[in-house]
Amino acid sequence: MDKVEIPEPSGVFTEAWSLNKVYGLLAVFGPAAIVASVAIGAGETIVVVRAGAWAGYGLLWMVLLSCLVKGVFFTYLIGRYTAVSGESIGQRLVRLPGPRGWLLLAILLFEMIGAPLAWVPISKPCGDLFHFLLRDILPGAQHEVLWENAITSAFIALALLFGIGLSFERLEKQQIIICGILVVGTVTGTLIVRPDFFAALKGTFRFGDIPLFPTWAPADTIAHPLLTLGTTFGYVGGSVIGYIAYANWIGLHKWGLTGHKDIEKIRAHAAKSDKIDYLPTDPAQVSRLRKLISPLRWDVSMGAVVLFVVTGAFMISGAAVLFPLETRFEGWSLLTHQAHVWAQIHPSLVWIYYICILAALWGTLQALPEIYARVAQEFFTAIWPDREWAYMPIKRAICLYVFATTMVIVWLNIPFDILTQIAGFLIANLAIAMMMIAAIFLNFKLPAAYRTRPWITFGAGLSTLVLIASAAISGWGLIQKLAG
Repeated sequence: MDKVEIPEPSGVFTEAWSLNKVYGLLAVFGPAAIVASVAIGAGETIVVVRAGAWAGYGLLWMVLLSCLVKGVFFTYLIGRYTAVSGESIGQRLVRLPGPRGWLLLAILLFEMIGAPLAWVPISKPCGDLFHFLLRDILPGAQHEVLWENAITSAFIALALLFGIGLSFERLEKQQIIICGILVVGTVTGTLIVRPDFFAALKGTFRFGDIPLFPTWAPADTIAHPLLTLGTTFGYVGGSVIGYIAYANWIGLHKWGLTGHKDIEKIRAHAAKSDKIDYLPTDPAQVSRLRKLISPLRWDVSMGAVVLFVVTGAFMISGAAVLFPLETRFEGWSLLTHQAHVWAQIHPSLVWIYYICILAALWGTLQALPEIYARVAQEFFTAIWPDREWAYMPIKRAICLYVFATTMVIVWLNIPFDILTQIAGFLIANLAIAMMMIAAIFLNFKLPAAYRTRPWITFGAGLSTLVLIASAAISGWGLIQKLAG
């Protein structure tokens, strides 16, 4: 194949600075909004709040670090490869040494094992919260566990049903709205409780500082401190599947080379070649392609800011309100207990809390079927290209699997901590560390002129070390716990 001709950049990124350009740049925000809103699930609303409740402001640096590692470097690196090369990451990673597609299958396996373990800690606290709100009208409301499980089952079923019929375009618009609700709501609630901003600032930049575990911290936290820290770090930013889907959404938006008029021809050639030999080496054309991926940089930046603001606000609220009360979260009444505490501060906070929590958790669950199906279709097509892999049948099959497995976990009443710890290790620590290594590999598969700037490459390398360390800490802590 001859070298492709990189088209001239056009649109908002070529305009002079003006209010219209600022609006256009904000309008770029889309795929990263889905990643951010999906990440703001059990991690931010429960795990992070719990951490603030016993650690105060001392672990805010962990929030910032995770947002930099995942929200910036990992998201950018994995999306950038598709934007520059035009091909999906699955199509390139399927050629790794070893059995065909082993990494892709491993990632899907981890995610499918971790999916039901992650869904239940998101949905069951909602079941408890709805039971609390409806307790006066439910018949036999004294049967708390029965009603919690029934409402949780209905919540999961509705999220899956709505998720099946949700297109990417509608999902993106919905998640942008949810991001707006979360930012406004969490910032408003945080300002109302008047936190110690100096302590929060100090806690944000004291990297590596681990506060003392108070005696009233949750029993599992005290018994397994390393596992607690690894799980908290992992849950900030969510699981691996959303980041992989992000690269796929780059193609749907036609950013970078994915918007080339001959993109199908380019992809067909790339699928048969071990080298990316179709990109021109002319400096002017290299510069053009770098400008064409500008939407990616803006999108990633805004997504990381949303993730940090919302996650940080949740931890600050836990530190400002719950830490002084020596609040101990255990069991499934995590959201209900938080509502009780907010009510003691000011009644208006309860409704801000309800809106933010339910928007975050509903947005997470409803978006996941699209993400699962998008990644599974891409990976299966890369591994077995001679077969037909239709999107909707894959989506329905995954939804059926998630419903069946979550029902077992819900009705067996498996404890919250062990579910989040296993899911955190598999899909938020180990799998992301593996994919970060793969993202760096993909970056070096690009011709030298198209690779990331040295400072980004350096930051990605440090991020990889952080992710490997978190996976090791989480894994070792989990082994110790399971071994008794």
